[in-house]
Amino acid sequence: MVKTTVVAQEISPNSPLEDDLDILEPKASGMIEALRDIGYSLESAVADIIDNSISAAASRIDIRFGWQSDNSPWLAIIDNGIGMSEAQLVKAMCLGERDPLAARASDDLGRFGLGLKTASFSQCRKLTVVTRVDGSMSARQWDLDLVRSKNSWVLRTPYDHELVQFPGVSMLGSKGTLVLWQMLDRLDLGTDKVQQVMNERMASICEHVSLVFHRFISGEPKYPKIVIAVNNNPLESFDPFNAKHPATMHLGEEPLDIEHETVTFRPYILPHHSRVSAEDYERLGGSEGYLRGQGFYIYRNRRLIIHGTWFRMARQDEMTKLARVQVDIPNTLDHLWTIDVRKSRARPPEAVKKRLKSILERIRDSAKRPYNHRGTAVINKTSEPFWQRLYLNDRVSYQINGKHPLLDEFRADLPAAMRIKFDGIMAVAGKSLPFAMLFNDMASRPKETDCNKETRDSLRQLADLLFKDEVDSNPDAVAEIMRTTEPFASEPAFIDEYIDRQS
Repeated sequence: MVKTTVVAQEISPNSPLEDDLDILEPKASGMIEALRDIGYSLESAVADIIDNSISAAASRIDIRFGWQSDNSPWLAIIDNGIGMSEAQLVKAMCLGERDPLAARASDDLGRFGLGLKTASFSQCRKLTVVTRVDGSMSARQWDLDLVRSKNSWVLRTPYDHELVQFPGVSMLGSKGTLVLWQMLDRLDLGTDKVQQVMNERMASICEHVSLVFHRFISGEPKYPKIVIAVNNNPLESFDPFNAKHPATMHLGEEPLDIEHETVTFRPYILPHHSRVSAEDYERLGGSEGYLRGQGFYIYRNRRLIIHGTWFRMARQDEMTKLARVQVDIPNTLDHLWTIDVRKSRARPPEAVKKRLKSILERIRDSAKRPYNHRGTAVINKTSEPFWQRLYLNDRVSYQINGKHPLLDEFRADLPAAMRIKFDGIMAVAGKSLPFAMLFNDMASRPKETDCNKETRDSLRQLADLLFKDEVDSNPDAVAEIMRTTEPFASEPAFIDEYIDRQS
């Protein structure tokens, strides 16, 4: 009677009855292998496990790796978080145990209830989780070979004698969790120098974690620092905005309200290479360089999701490579940003894109300012530049300025017949400017390509070559020429020193 009533109320005449529904359970052997190919990299898989440790209120997270007796590698992530009871552990090991649409804590970094399993399966065939809470230890293990052989979702409980032999178990305190990866069949180490290759892979993990969790490592107001260490060596945070450097431009915070939640934009312009040391400039470029590093950096609960993209609203070009925009979103807007299982992809909703388009030009114009400002400063100081920039028929070209005082004086001293040849040589030199090489060097090695940075000795040699015969008789005229001629114009202190020494 009750069943009939419920069906009459909830199912329309055209809806199928329960007797018409086929329940199709996925085959464990095929499904478990398919889940391995969602698209995790080693670095993103480790980051997904760290998410769980942070959600468990861990203040220290240790990444450990080593070699078993058979020379096969293992990797473990150990934290001092709140730990889990046995019932909680079994639930955590279940695939899809959480509804991604259900409400959750505002600081929770998870969403689908798949990260622990899919991240681990993508790298290893044996996943063991050992957890301790209130002095009680529990353990469960997914062995993918066992799942395949039985074609069933069988979750092992390791024996006590196995527990004491697991790497990293001894590091567990009175509470915390160990995630252990063994049988790392996706870890391509080659056949030679495997330990060296493993160290290189771990170095890549360190770089990724230092960026993705930099705000947790460095700490923020109201949020304590979290120590993340690799084989007991704490990682340093990598702030992609270099926000504390005095030469970094802060363009102000811009909030946007969406569905009663707030998305916050914080644009930054990194320092020009002339304002930081060569080491800092190289470090801030990161492994991908400045060109690919520009764009939006999307943070979900302070955890970096995606970076280095303008979401196809602008091109990544050389003049804006210093622009980076921090975008903070809450986990309550995941459905609008289409956050994927790996937490490495996001797409802004239309409401955000409209705002981004309105502020993007301001951000990009500010990013060009360090370059345009430097060029303008040189032009203002130099009444007669050596090179002239010409714009004709929508094309930009450069030519040597024949009216430059040094060239004009030299040309005047030449016989009439030689002047024609001199003009021809200058024209050839102007047409031979190596644009491609200059662009490549300035983009990849700006510190080594800045031709304006002359030493005092080289400036003195050049000044002697040009002015030594005249500076004694007419120092004021020589000083005036030097003040309007590069590279002397950029070094006014040297000009005064040179004139005073000769006088």
